[in-house]
Amino acid sequence: MTDHKEEQDLELEALSSIYPEEFTQIESDPCCFQVSIASEPEKPEDEDCRVCATLQFSYVDTYPDEAPIIEVPLYEGLDNSDAEGLREYLEQEAQENLGMAMIFTLVSAAQEKLNKFMDKLKNNKEEEKLRKEKEAEEAEKTKFTGTPVTLETFVAWRRAFEQEMMQTKENKNEIPKGKLTGRQLFEQDDSMRDSDAAFLEREVEVDESLFQDLDDLDLDDEDIE
Repeated sequence: MTDHKEEQDLELEALSSIYPEEFTQIESDPCCFQVSIASEPEKPEDEDCRVCATLQFSYVDTYPDEAPIIEVPLYEGLDNSDAEGLREYLEQEAQENLGMAMIFTLVSAAQEKLNKFMDKLKNNKEEEKLRKEKEAEEAEKTKFTGTPVTLETFVAWRRAFEQEMMQTKENKNEIPKGKLTGRQLFEQDDSMRDSDAAFLEREVEVDESLFQDLDDLDLDDEDIE
């Protein structure tokens, strides 16, 4: 007959040695404990993609012949669906390891899963970076590239251009209200039309006193000529 309690005690002792800082016993009867794990970034720049989780196991009386109760109460870098997926994955692994002490196996499987989550975050981060770089590149190209001309855009531009030219022409020909052009003033005012002719017909009087007598000037004959 299998002594389940003895196997459980032996496993707890081994786990506390393997995970001296990560292992924490919550209760002793029934036995409940936690193991904290985290992904392992290969490069310092991947630290912001680190994923962490706290796995909680509760022994049932007949463990390891029966799977322990598995929970993921704490996690970082995962969303709720990822954490639930991790729990379901560990439950499936537990069913495949019935009859043997399995906590180390389950923690190792969870560790690999977290590394995959981290790789997913790294890929998302890289894709986001490439997307932003592409958007910036496209924005830079747009500065030096005009709008492609199609038949529809050309026709629309032509119509707008012709309307603008017609409006400009009308504005130039428009006479401000209350004001007449020089031609209109000339045609409507007879005095302006006849002024030049009257000026030509009128005798012009000259004041001779304004001029010195030629005899008073000391001029040579050559100068007079």
